[in-house]
Amino acid sequence: MVIFCSIGSLGKDLKEAGGQNVTVKTVTFMGTQNGLRIKSWGRPSSGFARNILFQHAVMKNVQNPIFIDQNYCPDNEGCPGKVSGVSDVTYQDIHVTSATEVAVNFDCSSKNPCSRIKLEDVKLTYKNQPAEASCSHADGSASGLVQPTSCL
Repeated sequence: MVIFCSIGSLGKDLKEAGGQNVTVKTVTFMGTQNGLRIKSWGRPSSGFARNILFQHAVMKNVQNPIFIDQNYCPDNEGCPGKVSGVSDVTYQDIHVTSATEVAVNFDCSSKNPCSRIKLEDVKLTYKNQPAEASCSHADGSASGLVQPTSCL
């Protein structure tokens, strides 16, 4: 069992190497706050997250199962709305029972939108019904069985 899987705090510092070519495979989350999350601070940085594969994940009662947050800014202080880049992220064979109605949340920046996000065979439910998806400034594609209907 995994407590959470967060690729994050990108952009906390101005000069960062970023993260790329990351695979998270065959994981189970139970009762966690976050599942598959990418978090970047809303401030200028050379940091990035790209070529990320989340594959074969099962989640039960998770509050934020699939979450990209490019606007992270605790207490809304010191964040001028510039962000690290997030691109080429694939979610493949993901099965979720969400603790919240919105199970997919791509909260990306208008200044540096998330790009090439892929949902492949992703099924998310909330209270035995299809969960909801929310996308802001995210571009990508969906293939195979994708529930809820993709907002990409």
